[in-house]
Amino acid sequence: MVDAAALGTIWEVPDALWARIAPVLAELDPPRRGGKPRVDQRAAFNAIIFRLRSGCQWNRLPARFPSDSSVHRTLQRWVAKGVLDRVWADVATAAGVAWEWQAADTSMGKARSGGTPWAATPPTGANPG
Repeated sequence: MVDAAALGTIWEVPDALWARIAPVLAELDPPRRGGKPRVDQRAAFNAIIFRLRSGCQWNRLPARFPSDSSVHRTLQRWVAKGVLDRVWADVATAAGVAWEWQAADTSMGKARSGGTPWAATPPTGANPG
């Protein structure tokens, strides 16, 4: 079982987590026969995590990762093959997520001050400049 508290903020995949992800990748996205070899899957996964967590542009990935186009192509292939859905489900199940019980927390009601949809928004007094 993956200890969620021990993981902290993930910027790169730890060895224990990679041990759960690698078999999924081997099953759903095995290496091709012939042609140019693909980029290292773990390096690509780390680059995807970095990109999604930092919000940087693809062409601003640090040099320690594979090329931005290779990582983006890998992400698109994994999305199309359902790799990330399987990885997420496997990790969530290992972390003890109870799929039988789910809840949605929402607040629905009238706006406190009322108002009319056609009226202009009154100024707040804040300086816009």
